[in-house]
Order: sequence, then structure tokens, then C-alpha cells
Amino acid sequence: MANQGLIDALRAAEAVRFGEFELSHGGTSEYYVDKYLFETDPRCLELIAEAFADRVDGRKVAGVALGAVPLAAATSVVGGVPYVIARKRRKEYGTGNLIEGRLEDGEEVVVLEDIVTTGTSLVEAVESLREAGATVERALVVVDREEGGRENVEAAGVEMEALVTASELLADRS
Repeated sequence: MANQGLIDALRAAEAVRFGEFELSHGGTSEYYVDKYLFETDPRCLELIAEAFADRVDGRKVAGVALGAVPLAAATSVVGGVPYVIARKRRKEYGTGNLIEGRLEDGEEVVVLEDIVTTGTSLVEAVESLREAGATVERALVVVDREEGGRENVEAAGVEMEALVTASELLADRS
């Protein structure tokens, strides 16, 4: 069932746009969900953090850099759970970590992501977390664009739950 309150908030924040857009994987789309608009909108961020906090069962969360870091931070505050950041590549200075924050070997982590299209970024974050010793079996995403990402994430052994799907987000568009 669609989270109508979140859908309304995403639309009110003008985070759903229509036109011709190039996506990160190289494809094009007639619509775009602007994560930076919804992640910087207090109402959207509050609704997302509350929904994620209700679903993490007290487990540590991991935000996929850069987009899901505000989601992880807000979920951490709302849910009272710690979080780590999963980088896309190692820094060339400082610690050079792929995972920032405290992570114990074998610790269960729920990965948070903003938008899933092909699932590549999410799967790469899961692999990095697992290499660092985390146990990752679940991922929560704000929007599933329904373009094969869920299948790719599940093929990596991770159950994925989306707060909203593209079908739900675009349902009443004429």
C-alpha cells in the first residue's frame, strides 16, 4: 500500500519532475525524482526518518554516500539507533576507510538508500559493508523506480523494502 502522506510531501517539495532526464546509469527517463529536494525538505525528511525508524527494529543503519547520509542521520535521531556511512570509494587521505563510523564484526546493519533504479550503488554499499564485517540482509529505500533494482538487490541476498514505488508515485498522473 502506498504511503500517501509521503507521496503528497514529495510532490509538495517539487521533488517529482517531468521532462527528459539522463539517469546515473546512462539511461533516460520522462520523470525524475530529485533526492536533493526531498532530502533537504524538513517535512519529507521527517516522514522518511519516521518510516525508516519504524522498520529498522533497533538495528544500526548505514547510509549510502552521499544521498542517503541525511536519511541515515535523521533515522538515527528519530529511532535512537547508531549509523555508519558507506562510501563509494576510499578517501585518499585520513583513514582511507570505505565505512565511516563504528562497526563491529558480525553486526547487523540495515542499509538505507534514497532512490533505486538498477540497484548498483546499493549492492556496492552492501558488498563494502560485508567486507568490513557487517551482516546485511535488509535495505530500505525511499523510491523504487521499478527498473530492475529490486531484483539486483535481492540477487545479492538482501531483502529490499521501498516506502514508495514509481507506479505509486506516478499513479494519478494524466
